[in-house]
Amino acid sequence: MHEYSIAQSILQTAIEYADGAKVLQIDLVIGESSGILGESLRMYFDIFAENTLCEDAVIEIESVKPKLKCKVCKTLFVRKPFSFECDCSGDGEPTDIGREFYIKSIRV
Repeated sequence: MHEYSIAQSILQTAIEYADGAKVLQIDLVIGESSGILGESLRMYFDIFAENTLCEDAVIEIESVKPKLKCKVCKTLFVRKPFSFECDCSGDGEPTDIGREFYIKSIRV
């Protein structure tokens, strides 16, 4: 449900950035472990964008897979199902990769 307020913030940011121009596209980066659902965000954004400079703007989402960091070899890797083990047999620990959320670009 926090997509509601996030969509409002994105809309406000895009309108301020556009400075009176029509917003054509907004590129977002959303980590798969961020807790943000891209489709919900798009839905709310489209509703809020009606009759604004962002109406009909395309929301593109770049998804980022979460990565673990091996305690032994320090390699970053995507976790395999049911395992936290690196290719070197070391254990992986969580990182912030996959938790990000930000506006990458706004095209007017």
